[in-house]
Amino acid sequence: MWLALILSIPVPVYIVSCVSEPPLLLLDLDETLMVEEPAAVAAFQATARYAASVHDIHADALALAARSRARELWYAAPTHPYCERVGISSWEGLWCRYDGNGADLEKLRAWGPTYRREAWTLALADQGLQNSDLASELADRFGTERRARHQVFPDAEAALRELSATHTLGLVTNGASCLQREKLAASGLASYFSLVVVSSDVGATKPDPAVFHEALVLAGAENAVMVGDSVEKDIRGAQAAGLGAVWLNRAGLPVPQNLGAPHISNLKELPGVLVNDLLH
Repeated sequence: MWLALILSIPVPVYIVSCVSEPPLLLLDLDETLMVEEPAAVAAFQATARYAASVHDIHADALALAARSRARELWYAAPTHPYCERVGISSWEGLWCRYDGNGADLEKLRAWGPTYRREAWTLALADQGLQNSDLASELADRFGTERRARHQVFPDAEAALRELSATHTLGLVTNGASCLQREKLAASGLASYFSLVVVSSDVGATKPDPAVFHEALVLAGAENAVMVGDSVEKDIRGAQAAGLGAVWLNRAGLPVPQNLGAPHISNLKELPGVLVNDLLH
């Protein structure tokens, strides 16, 4: 009788979950969440069209010349090793404000107006036009045109909204800190990210493992998955740092045989890849 009574008393049941926490999810910015090079090309074209509206020159030729001349000046400058180290491109240099501390940024900040003006001066000269006032006007106009072209990929926000419900999201991007943060703020996506790592803040650029390790430190995480469009910078860099990776192949490029990571064609596919390929 006593045994029957004991067996009839409800006993609480404790269920211990063995599901591991999802890894930190890191995403690239340029060409992953936001359009970059096409936006720069469009800004060159718009600036050149303005010049062609006030002078008898060919807009397309001027746009190409401005990009080429900017690249020549950028690579020849003594500041180029620093820009190469932290991932600032020549077209970004044409509209970056170079905010922040440090000798390298101070040099760029001082040289920036000259660089912008000289790029357009040489490009105009290539079209047979010597006009320093117009060159200065175009230098300023390019920055305005580029800032008018912050474009987010259509699949970005919906994917981030879904993923942020289950993952801690971090942004890991190459470039000048002030410029990349300006892009992120203009994108309307900043609220989805718990941390932002920009290469110039670290002093190294992806694929250097130091950039990825900085994200782990900021998040207090031991593992992460990196998502980006560049095989070399995002995928190989993450793998070298011991992280998982997902290649975003928007352009439909051939998949390298030794990629060693899942690949997707758009961010809508990312949640499924994380569940099926990376979390088991």
